[in-house]
Amino acid sequence: MVMITPWEVKGSVDYDKLIKEFGVQPITPHLKQALSDHVLIRRNFFFAHRELDVALEELKKGEVFVYTGRGPSGPMHVGHLVPFLLALDLQQRYGVPVIIEMTDDEKFAVKRDITWDEVEHWTHENVLDIIALGFDPDNTFVFRDSEYVRHVYPLLLRIGKHINWSTAKAVFGFKGDTNVSLIFYPTYQLAPTFFFPGKRALIPCAIDQDPYWRLQHDVAHKFKAKKAAIIHSKFLPPLTGLEGKMSSSSPDTSVWLSDPPAVVRRKIFKYAFSGGQPTVELHRKLGGNPDVDVSFQWLKVFLEPDDQRLARIEQAYRSGEMLSGELKSVVIEKLNALLERLRENRERMRDAVKDFMYEGKLAQQMWETYYK
Repeated sequence: MVMITPWEVKGSVDYDKLIKEFGVQPITPHLKQALSDHVLIRRNFFFAHRELDVALEELKKGEVFVYTGRGPSGPMHVGHLVPFLLALDLQQRYGVPVIIEMTDDEKFAVKRDITWDEVEHWTHENVLDIIALGFDPDNTFVFRDSEYVRHVYPLLLRIGKHINWSTAKAVFGFKGDTNVSLIFYPTYQLAPTFFFPGKRALIPCAIDQDPYWRLQHDVAHKFKAKKAAIIHSKFLPPLTGLEGKMSSSSPDTSVWLSDPPAVVRRKIFKYAFSGGQPTVELHRKLGGNPDVDVSFQWLKVFLEPDDQRLARIEQAYRSGEMLSGELKSVVIEKLNALLERLRENRERMRDAVKDFMYEGKLAQQMWETYYK
C-alpha cells in the first residue's frame, strides 16, 4: 500500500503518477538550466514544481526569498539535508535571503511519545546541523515556532480565518482523534510565505509537503501576496531499498549526521540493498544493476557531482568490472568525508547560532517586524 502524507510515507512511489494526482508540473530541461546546475536539479531529484517558471525572472531581480524548514523530533540523517543543500545553492548563486522554520510545535503535536524537553534539545542540535552546511549568517533567519509565535500570532489568526474545517480535513485527512494543536499548525507553516510583502517565497521541499502549498495558493490573494513557488524533491531511499523514504524510526537503516566512520561502514555493508549478483563469478559475467542499487542511487543523488565520474562507475558496475563491495566502499568514503566536514563545521558554529536566530542582519530585521 502506498501512503503519502506530510507525516508519513510508505510503499513504492510513482512520481509520474504523483505529478498528475497533485496537479504539479514537471521541471523541464529549460527550467533546470535556468535555475541551477546543482546536482540535485541536474539529475532530476527535484522533479516537479508550482510557479517556478514565474519565479525565475523574479529571482534574477531579487524579488524572491527561499523558505524551508525542519521538524526537530530527533537527530538528522543524510536524507534531511536535501532541501537545505538546494537552499544553500540558491543563496550562494542568487544572494537571496533564506528563512528556516524549526517546527517544534508541530513535532510536539504529532509525536505522541515525545516530551517538550526532548523537542527543545533536538531543536538546538538540528539548528547546528543545518548552519554547518555554510549558510550566510547575515542573510539567513532560523526561528523556532514556539519562540517566534508572539511576533506572528496575529498573522496566524488571519490565515486561520480563511481556512475552514472542511478544507483542512479534505487537504490533510484530519480525523476525529486529531488533536487541535496539529489542526491549527498549518497556519504557521503558511505564515513565512508572507514574511516579505511583495516578494515570492521559493520553497524546496519533498513532494509529501504539497498539501500546505495548495492551501497557500488558495489564501495568498487574501493577503495581496504572491503564490509561493514550490520545488518538489523525491525521497532519498533508505538503505534497505528504493521503497518509501529514509526514516528516523529505523535508525539502523539510516545514516545519521553523527555516525562515526566505523558505523557508516558497518551500515552500508550490512544494510545497503545491492544490485549485484549473488556470487563474484556471476557478477563478473552478468554485471550489476545500478538502477536498484541503493549505494549507486546515493552517489547519483548527491554524493558524486561529477557526471563523467558517475558514468564511469555506472559502466563499471553494469559490466561486472566493479563489484558490489567496491561500489559500497566508494559510497562509504564519500559519506564519511561529507560527515567529517559537517562535524568540523558544526563545532565551529556553536557560538554563531545567535547570529542566525537573533543577532544577524536578517534575524534582527525579522524580530523587529510586527504583523498587524
